[in-house]
Amino acid sequence: METTATAPVRASEVPTWAAEVDVLVIGNGCAGASASIEAARAGAEVLVLDAAGGWGGASAMAGGSLYLGGGTPLQKACGVEDSPEAMHAFLKVATGPDPDEAKLAAYCEGSLEHFDWLVACGVPFVPKLWDQPSWEAPTGYGLMYTGGENAHPFDDLVPPAPRGHIPHMEGKRPGERSAGWTLMRHLVATAERAGVRCRYDTRAERLAVDDGVVVGAQVSAYGERCFVRARRGVVLSAGGFAANGPMLAQHAPRLLGNMLIGTDRDDGRGIRMAQAAGAAVRHMEAAQTSFPADPALLCRSLLLDRHGRRFVNEDTYPGRVGQAALYQQDRQVFLLYDDAVAEEVRQTGGHVPEATWVSDDVAELEESMGIAPDVLAETIAAYNAGAEAGQDPLLHKSARWLRPFAAPYGVLDLRGAKFGVFTLGGLRTTPQGEVLDLDGEPVPGLFAAGRTTSGVPAWGYCSGTSLGDATFFGRRAGRSAARRSR
Repeated sequence: METTATAPVRASEVPTWAAEVDVLVIGNGCAGASASIEAARAGAEVLVLDAAGGWGGASAMAGGSLYLGGGTPLQKACGVEDSPEAMHAFLKVATGPDPDEAKLAAYCEGSLEHFDWLVACGVPFVPKLWDQPSWEAPTGYGLMYTGGENAHPFDDLVPPAPRGHIPHMEGKRPGERSAGWTLMRHLVATAERAGVRCRYDTRAERLAVDDGVVVGAQVSAYGERCFVRARRGVVLSAGGFAANGPMLAQHAPRLLGNMLIGTDRDDGRGIRMAQAAGAAVRHMEAAQTSFPADPALLCRSLLLDRHGRRFVNEDTYPGRVGQAALYQQDRQVFLLYDDAVAEEVRQTGGHVPEATWVSDDVAELEESMGIAPDVLAETIAAYNAGAEAGQDPLLHKSARWLRPFAAPYGVLDLRGAKFGVFTLGGLRTTPQGEVLDLDGEPVPGLFAAGRTTSGVPAWGYCSGTSLGDATFFGRRAGRSAARRSR
C-alpha cells in the first residue's frame, strides 16, 4: 500500500525499528552506489533501499558518459591536453547561469582522483577518441566531446578538450543497451565487496526525525510498512522528478507533454521527503532536453524557428540545442537539409527520417510550413553565401559543417515533437553532501546526491555531468554520513 504523505515521522511515534544500520542510502543508481561504497569503506554498516526490483535506475539506462577532465590518463593516452583550470572555465559558462561555485571548484579539482577511483572500481575505458557528432560513441571509443567544447561560443573562450569518459561495453547499442549499465555493474559489485547490503522492491516513504535530527525512514515493501533506523545518517539518492506531473506543473511546466529520460520512479519522492523535513531546493525549473534528431544530421542542417529563421548554431552540443528549442521556441521548430546532407549522414551510420515536405520550390515550402513569403529563401541564401566563403557570420557554425544547400530541399516538421527530458533541480546541498535548510544550515543527519540535488549542471548541461556529478558527490555524501557522530 503506497502513501502520498511525506511529512516526517517523529521517532517517539515509531512503534519499533525493523532494522538498524549506521547509514541508510535511499536509491541504488550511481549516486547511491557511490555513496554506499565510501560509507562502507569509512567503517559504516550500510543498507541501500531501492523501489525497483534491482539496481541501476536511470543510471543504468544512460549512455554512460562521465564528464571528467584536467588531464586524465585517458585524455593523455588520446593525445588531449587539459587542465583543471580549463575544465573549470568551460563548465562555469556551460552549466550556468548561477552555478554552484563551491561544487564546481571541488569537482574540477577532484576530477583526476575521481577517474582513478572509477578505474579502481573496475570501470574500464578504451583510450580512443570519437570525434563525430552523436549522442553516444560506438563500442571501442572511450572519449568524446559531450558539451559543445569545440563549437561556438566555447571554442573561442577555452581551448577545446573532449571530457566525456565512456566506460567500455561490448555489444553496445546506443539508445537500447548502453554503457551506463556497465558503470553500474562495476559500482554495485564494488559495493557488495565492501559489505554493503541492498534491499529491493522497498520504497522509502517518509523520514523519521528526533528533535530535528533525521534518524531513519519509514519504508514500504510488498504492502507492509516498517521503520529503518540510521544511527549516523540517511543519504537520499532517489533521482529527479521528471515522472511527477504535478511537480513538473509547479516547477518546470515546459517539460510537460515530453518524453521522460529515466524511469517512472523519478517521481521526486526523495526531494519531497527532504522538503517536508525543512530542506531547501534550488533551480527546480532547470532540465536537460535532448533534441529529437540525430546529432549527425543536426550539425549539417539548418534549424529554423516557426518563422523560418535560424536561432542557434547547429553544431553545438545537441542538448543545448534542445534547451534552446524547448525554452526559447516552445518546440516550434523545423529542420532543413538536402540530398547531399542526407547521403553523408547515412554514410556515417546516422539516421535520416523521412522529410515532412520535399520541394525544389522554396516558395512552396514556405507555404507548406505556414511562414511568411521570402523568409526561408532569405535564410537559405544568407547561409549559402557564408558557406561558400567558409564562414557563418550569423551563428558561427564551424567551417567543418558548412556547405551550400541545393534543391531539392527537405524539411522536417518538428513542431510539437516530444523531446527527451529529465530534471536538474533538486535539494540544495554542500559539496560534502549535507542537505541544507531554508536558512542555509545543514539538516542534521540528512545527506543527498545525484539528481535528487541541484549539482554541477545547475542550468546548462553537458552529457556526463549527471553521472560524473552523481558519482563524485555521492562519494562525499557517503563519507559525510559515515563520519557523523551517532
